[in-house]
Amino acid sequence: MAKNKTRKRIWISLLVLILFGGGAFYLIQSKSANDKEENEPHIIAETGSVVEKALAVGTIEPENEIEVKSKISGVVSKIFAESGSFVRQGDPLIEVRPDPTPLELAEAKRGLERTEMEMANLSRELDRMKVLRDRNLSSQQEYEQLQQQYNDAKIRHQINKERLQLLETGRIMMGETLIESVIRAPIDGYILERMVDVGEPVVPLTSYQAGTPLMSLAGMDKLLFKGTVDEIDVGKMEEGMPVEIKIGALPGVVVYGEVSRISLKAKQQDNATVFPVEITITDTNGAILRAGYSANADIIIERVLNAVTIPERVISMRDGKSFIEVPGNEPGSRIEKEIEVGLSDAITVAVLDGLEEGDKVLERPVRTLTVR
Repeated sequence: MAKNKTRKRIWISLLVLILFGGGAFYLIQSKSANDKEENEPHIIAETGSVVEKALAVGTIEPENEIEVKSKISGVVSKIFAESGSFVRQGDPLIEVRPDPTPLELAEAKRGLERTEMEMANLSRELDRMKVLRDRNLSSQQEYEQLQQQYNDAKIRHQINKERLQLLETGRIMMGETLIESVIRAPIDGYILERMVDVGEPVVPLTSYQAGTPLMSLAGMDKLLFKGTVDEIDVGKMEEGMPVEIKIGALPGVVVYGEVSRISLKAKQQDNATVFPVEITITDTNGAILRAGYSANADIIIERVLNAVTIPERVISMRDGKSFIEVPGNEPGSRIEKEIEVGLSDAITVAVLDGLEEGDKVLERPVRTLTVR
């Protein structure tokens, strides 16, 4: 009897151990499958924005930059304004002292003397002609021709007189117009660069020569971004598109503008085909811009806001359709799912249909290359 009770207790103990072990094994396997599913690489669909951009590389430049030149030759004798100074229209910039050669000065004086002698001779001839005309010994036509010669000589005398005065003093008055050797600002603006120093010779601006640049002047209230865009992007661009400009010398500052001109002709730059573009700066965002700053401009071609987004790397394409992989019903299993995608910036894609915010998307398996 005692043996039967002992045997019964042993069988009950074995049955309890078997049930406990089976339960423990099941829990361990379930936890392992769940851990495997949780540790499998994945991303979570989020709500965000996708922006398609075209990159332009260039510099900040004033809309209207002027080179100041002299209309008389000579030597720089005085400089009234320096680079960075703001000047008003009419303010003095540079004084050019006439520096004629001895031959030029001698020719000017002799030319004045010749016209004075010519005027004196023609004046005496006019007096004699007037007497003859009063006696009907000469015609009215002869008198008028002589009068015209005298008037021409008088004009040449005035020109030679002004030329000599300009060579000697650098200043003459022609009617109500003052011609002087002081070069004045043609517009309101800032002096960007001074190209000459005191003592340097100056070649005048004429119809047959460019003349010596003295200063460059520009109004800094209207600035442009001038740069180039790759030919791949130019077909998507239109005038008026918004632009975000980042200045290399001002980290963290974003300047805003809009596309104002797209060139119709491409050019070759560093073995690439690019198109010149101009962008009008509409908002400096409080930044002080200087001419010549290098910058990059992001031209906003299209923007999608508040869309479900996922990385483009988790999408596979087949037959013109887009697919992703999501967790299956069984632990560790995968299900391929078709989705409809929208705008992409080559990193992030907007999903139009087939996915909701918070959904889990599995990373695509990494393929290894087997070398035999």
